[in-house]
Amino acid sequence: MRNSKTLMLAEGAVMVALATVLSFIKVFELPWGGSITLLSMLPICLFGIKYGVAKGLFVSFVFALVQMFISLGEVLGWGLTKGTLIACLLLDYILAYTVIGVAGMFRKKDLPGWIAGTVIAILLRLFVHFVSGVVIWHSVGKIWGGLEQTNQYVYSLAYNGAYMVPELIFTVIGAVILLKLPQTRRLIKPVEDK
Repeated sequence: MRNSKTLMLAEGAVMVALATVLSFIKVFELPWGGSITLLSMLPICLFGIKYGVAKGLFVSFVFALVQMFISLGEVLGWGLTKGTLIACLLLDYILAYTVIGVAGMFRKKDLPGWIAGTVIAILLRLFVHFVSGVVIWHSVGKIWGGLEQTNQYVYSLAYNGAYMVPELIFTVIGAVILLKLPQTRRLIKPVEDK
């Protein structure tokens, strides 16, 4: 029992470290935050698939804290009020990254469940960023091709979708490729809840 808990904690730490390293490999970065990374959410999703939602949420919360501290210097430089800063850190970092832990919600359903859980987790992250864009940032402005957008709901969805939808697609493709490999399937075989 003790060895299995130690193994789980070690795997969680490795997945957070791997996700953090992958988050530095940016394929594309938007000017006001948000980027397409090299599968940075996939390690956290895999951990959730193996260990379940509760443990997945714990590891994704740790990943959220790491992401927040990495970006803290930049965020503090934006000149936000205390209330806006706290709301930004809670929504755009803590909550947005923590929801990735729900990827294991259908972990007993094999590959289709694993992919469905991953998609739902990333869509939840997109939703949190969307809410942040509407509630905190109230942003409007130019989107693709110089098109002016004055509706903050449409702008937030377009802006956050511009990086989260490709991130979703790449993560799902990466997950399908990895999860079809017998070696990976053995490594992330769902562990029974204790």
